[in-house]
Amino acid sequence: MIGKLLGGRYEIIEKIGGGGMALVYKARCRLLDRYVAIKVLREEFTSDEEFIRKFRRESQAAAKLSHPNIVSIYDVGVEGDIYYIVMEYIKGKTLKEVIREKGKLSFEETVDYSIQIAEALAHAHANHIVHRDIKPHNIMITEDGRVKVTDFGIARAATSSTVTNTNNVLGSVHYFSPEQAKGGYTDEKSDIYSLGIVMYEMITGRVPFEGESPISVALKHVQEEIVPPSHIDPTINKNLEKIIMKCVRKDQVERYKSANELLVDLKRIKNNWDDDMVGEDDVSLDSPTRIIPVVKEESPKNMKKKKKKRNGNNRVVFFAILAAFLLVSAMAFGFWQFKDKFLSTTVKVPDVRGLQEDKAKEMIEAEGLKFSVKSRIFNSEFEEGDVISQSENPGDTVKKGYPIEVVVSKGSKLVKVPNFKDEDISNVDSLLSENGLKDGGAEYEFDEEIPENIIISQDPEAYSEVPEGTKVHFVVSKGPKVKNVIMPKLVGKTLEEALQIIKEKGLTKGEVVPQPSDEVEEGKVIWQSYEQGNEIEEGTAVDLYVSSGKGGGSGDNNGDNDDKDNPDDNKEISSDLNITIPQDKSQTEVKVLKIDGGASTVYYDRIHYPSDGTIVIPIKGTKNTKFEVYFDNTLQATKTLVD
Repeated sequence: MIGKLLGGRYEIIEKIGGGGMALVYKARCRLLDRYVAIKVLREEFTSDEEFIRKFRRESQAAAKLSHPNIVSIYDVGVEGDIYYIVMEYIKGKTLKEVIREKGKLSFEETVDYSIQIAEALAHAHANHIVHRDIKPHNIMITEDGRVKVTDFGIARAATSSTVTNTNNVLGSVHYFSPEQAKGGYTDEKSDIYSLGIVMYEMITGRVPFEGESPISVALKHVQEEIVPPSHIDPTINKNLEKIIMKCVRKDQVERYKSANELLVDLKRIKNNWDDDMVGEDDVSLDSPTRIIPVVKEESPKNMKKKKKKRNGNNRVVFFAILAAFLLVSAMAFGFWQFKDKFLSTTVKVPDVRGLQEDKAKEMIEAEGLKFSVKSRIFNSEFEEGDVISQSENPGDTVKKGYPIEVVVSKGSKLVKVPNFKDEDISNVDSLLSENGLKDGGAEYEFDEEIPENIIISQDPEAYSEVPEGTKVHFVVSKGPKVKNVIMPKLVGKTLEEALQIIKEKGLTKGEVVPQPSDEVEEGKVIWQSYEQGNEIEEGTAVDLYVSSGKGGGSGDNNGDNDDKDNPDDNKEISSDLNITIPQDKSQTEVKVLKIDGGASTVYYDRIHYPSDGTIVIPIKGTKNTKFEVYFDNTLQATKTLVD
C-alpha cells in the first residue's frame, strides 16, 4: 500500500496502526496539501457483500458527526477491492498508550478525559449512532490534551430493533457490556458501560476482568460482579467510584439513562471532588440475623396459672408503657421545637450546578433556602435549563431563608447561516468569524459552468438557524474538467502544417519566432516549446521557432518582430541554452533574462515539470549579449554570446 494513490488524491505514506477490521495509514491529500489518516478494510472482509454494504452505510452515517471530541471523517471511497475511510489525522497517542506509560491516571486526568469522551458519545447518541466499541485503543489524546474518539465507522445507526448478532459480536471483550457478550439488545447504555470500564482502567491502571480466553472474560462480564476501584487503591475518590459503579451495572435499566446524565455527575465532581455529592441508590436494607431462644414445653396446669398471672401483669405493663411513651413523645416534641428555634439556624448550601432549573429549585428549597434566577445566558457547554453557576459555594454554611441566586443556560446561541453560494472560498474565513461559525472543510468537484474556487453549495443551508460555533461544510468548484492531449511532433513540419496540427489537437498558437539555421530548410519548425509525447492541457499555447534560412532573414512572427540588417561590427550571433529541469520539485518556473546594452528583457518564462528532463532554448543576440537563467526567481546560470 505504501506509495499507492487512492481516489486520485490520497498518497499513502506509512502504516500507523491497525485493528481487527482495518489497517490505518498516514497519507497526504494532494488536492488540499494536508495529512490525513486512511482506514483500509482488511482483505478478509472485502468478499462479504452484506458486510461491505453495512460498512459503507455506517461510514457515511458517521461522517455526519461533527464534534471537537470526535475524529472527523472527510471521505468514504472504494478502489477495486480496497474499501477505505479518509479521516482527520491526529498527532498524539491512544489512551491505551497513555495508561501504559503512566501506569494509571490521576483523578483530575480521569475526570477530564471521561467528560470529553462522554461529550462525544452524547453528540453521537443525539444523532442516533451507537459506537459499540468504546475502548482506550479507539480514543486518541492529542498533544494538547484533547480527546478524540475514533472508529465510529463500525457503529450502526441505532434503531428500536438494534440487536448484535451473536455470531459476529462487535467490540473488544475487556470492555464488553453484558448485553453485547450475550448477543442481546444494545443501545446507548452499552456505550456507557464500556466507558465505565475505560474509567475503571484509567483510575486503577487495569481492567476489571482478565481471563485465559476472550470467552472466559465475556462470561465474567455477564456473571461476576466488578470489584470496586477502592478495593484496589483505597485512595480513589469515592464519588468517582460511585459514578463508575453506576456505569457498569449489569442491568441496562440501572445505569445512567444517557451520556448527558452521566456528564452532570462528572462535571459536579470535577471541582468538588472531596464532597459526598453522588448518592447511593441501591443501599441494602436487609435486617441483621437474630438468635431466637428455645421455647420449653410446660404442663396445662402450670400454663393456666401463668396465664392468669400474665393477664394481671400485662395490664400493669401496658399502662406503664403507655405513660412512658407519652412522656418521651412530649419531651421529644419539646426538644425539636427548641432545636428548630434556637439551634438549627444555619444549613449547608447544596450543589445544584449542572442540574435542571426545577430540580435545583427543589433541592435548595428543601434546605429552607430561597431560590432565585439571577440571569439566563447562552452557553454551549450546558443544555437549555441547566444551572451554570450559583451565588454561594456548595458546602458553605448560611442562615435558613438565605437567597441562592443561580445563572441558567439558554442553551447554545442560535445564529443565522449566511449565503456562501457564488462566493470565492478564500473569502469564507472572515464571513464565518463575523457570524460566529466555524469552517467545516471543503470538498472540490469539477463544474462546467461555475468558475474555479467558487462555492457551489453549503451545509447547513443558507439562512437556517444553528447553534453558535457550528461548522459549515462547502462544496467548491474545480472549474471545467481539464482534458489532456499528447503533444505531437512539430519539428520538421512547415509552419502551416504545424499550425494545422496544433488546431486539430485542441491546442492554441503561441509565439512564432524566426531563427537562422544552416541545417533546416527555411519555413520549417526547428523547435517546439513542449516536447513530443508529453501530456499537456487542452488549450495550451505552443511556441515555435521557425527556420529563416541561412544567415538569417525574416519569417512569420505574428508581425511583432522584424529582423533588421546588422552592421558587420554588430553581427547577430545564435546559440542554445541547455537547461536541466530540477527533479526534486513538482514544478519549476524557468525564466531567462536577456541583457543587451544595459537593458534587461524577459526572453523566456514558462513552468516546467520533472518529466520535461533537459530542455533546449535557442538564443540570439550580438556580441557580449548576456543571458541569465532563473529557477523560481533564483539565479542558476549565465551565458554571454561571443564570436
